[in-house]
Amino acid sequence: MIGLGTLLNIAGIALGSAFGVLAGNRLRLPTRELITQVLGFITALAAVDAVKGLWDESFTAALPKGWSLLVLLFSFLLAAILGSWLRIEARLDAVGIWLRRKLAQAEESNFLEGFITATLIFVIGPLAILGSMSDGMRNGISQLVLKSTLDFFAAMAFASTLGWGVAASLIPVGIYQGLWTLAGWFAGSVLAAYQIAAMTICGGVLLLGISLRLLKVKEVAVGNLLPVLAIAPILATIAHQFI
Repeated sequence: MIGLGTLLNIAGIALGSAFGVLAGNRLRLPTRELITQVLGFITALAAVDAVKGLWDESFTAALPKGWSLLVLLFSFLLAAILGSWLRIEARLDAVGIWLRRKLAQAEESNFLEGFITATLIFVIGPLAILGSMSDGMRNGISQLVLKSTLDFFAAMAFASTLGWGVAASLIPVGIYQGLWTLAGWFAGSVLAAYQIAAMTICGGVLLLGISLRLLKVKEVAVGNLLPVLAIAPILATIAHQFI
């Protein structure tokens, strides 16, 4: 059944969020704050793990010498301009507020932060793309089963401090992975390895922005930078033509 992997992923996020909220209600505020800080550190480590692909030979060899950083730089500059013009961060805020009202959440809750943080955590990374496309091409759902397991524990951890907003992330996750599943069904493998690497590296930088927010170091408008996930593979493809 095509799409089963994404359905399992959604179920994992929902169950993990529910367990996390139940556990979080029994934790004292200082403990919840410390857990959030730990999540900030772990998110920073995940960012480093994603960004290290910048020095991977398979990525640098696909681009002209010295162009790796330039591709990422221009990708983020274009994303910042486009995202600010489209007011993506503000629109995400509006969606989060609307969902919070629908679920009768208190105004002082961390619903919005949980929604944005969890959405970015769950959609960024090669497993979301490769697993969904493998599902669409009927090559199995083992990658998405692995992702579902990881997301279950991540949702539990985040929801223990950020609440039901983490569960709401299953909506964009379902849409995002559903689109990649359809891409796999219609067109097979649509991205080369270096294009996925460009997207993953940029995703790592976004994760770094999220970690800064969780650690309350800097409120980075990460939402406005989301277009980089589409722009980076395009610019990488253009640069690839000059080899």
